[in-house]
Amino acid sequence: MPLYEYHCDECDSDFEELVSARVEDDDVICPTCGATKVERVQSGFAIAGCSHGESISSCGSRGGFG
Repeated sequence: MPLYEYHCDECDSDFEELVSARVEDDDVICPTCGATKVERVQSGFAIAGCSHGESISSCGSRGGFG
């Protein structure tokens, strides 16, 4: 099951949810307020071991990802 990030329009909170392929976004419930009006948001990705401002190539050579 993939992990998706959602934003609740009712309470303005962000949360992550493990969602099976059979579940529609309309069926996801906000864990903070219980609202069903949530939207899936674009997830960013992170590279472990990099500090803010480092380029991927310099992080990869130092962190064992290259």
